[in-house]
Amino acid sequence: MLTLNFARRHLAESAGIPLLNAPHILFDRTLLRERQRRAARKGAEKFLLERATEDLFERLATMTRDFPRTALIETPSPDELRDALLRSNKTESVDLLPVTGETETIEGARAPYDLAISLLSMQWLNDLPGVLAQMKRLLKPDGLLLAAVIGGDTLTELREALAIAESEIEGGISPRVSPFVEVRVLGGLLQRAGLALPVTDTDRFTVRYDNAIALMHDLRRMGATNALAERSRKPLQRTTLFRAAEIYRERFADNDGRIRATFEILWLSGWSPHESQQQPLRPGSAKTRLADALSTVELPAGSKTE
Repeated sequence: MLTLNFARRHLAESAGIPLLNAPHILFDRTLLRERQRRAARKGAEKFLLERATEDLFERLATMTRDFPRTALIETPSPDELRDALLRSNKTESVDLLPVTGETETIEGARAPYDLAISLLSMQWLNDLPGVLAQMKRLLKPDGLLLAAVIGGDTLTELREALAIAESEIEGGISPRVSPFVEVRVLGGLLQRAGLALPVTDTDRFTVRYDNAIALMHDLRRMGATNALAERSRKPLQRTTLFRAAEIYRERFADNDGRIRATFEILWLSGWSPHESQQQPLRPGSAKTRLADALSTVELPAGSKTE
């Protein structure tokens, strides 16, 4: 069984935290919320959220059915997204449900819902499997869970540049960029949450910046700087910062001198089980032999071909 500890171990490995000392709480969510509020006050950068929102409505537009009751869970700019959902006529009501407390409980839910949505927040959860299971319990039979999370290939260039610079100048490496879940893990999490017909797919794209400092400034405006509970409390030295920017340009700049930054949005969807959904065939129920369908000769096990 893929447990919460497995997910934490996976993220701890990504962060470079020794497995034997992997913390029970990977992210400092109090610090994260403080930074997000500060970013909102100063005018948050929303290009990732805007891209995910556009993709969300494209996905909903391909569906022939409507979703009368929608739960919007732990999503940036929730009021704006709620209003957009209501204008789309895909839903009649939208409840805004935060995830609160150390137990990461979805608050204020009035199940059952036809649709549960989360955009670009679940990557900061310590208990992603547990919250997915809670979302599934909010859904009525044949209800849909649809979520977007930041994926593990995000900011690979920045991770590399910071690690090399810190190793050169400070003689060691500490996790400076938060780890994110990989797409290969999400399918298993959906199944273990009890969702049927699980699907995951990836939106990977590149954003160009004048330099690494400009990229870091954008991350600060998103409220998305390092929120690891085991982060280094020692400020990054100015010398290390500028060396990281230099390494970034050396390795990841285009001919015009601008640098590339990879971002990855992972989409996951699954349905609350219902008898109307497509079911896998029982083993041994096939009426046609595979050898006949492929027009080949079936040989007994262990036989040698000529």
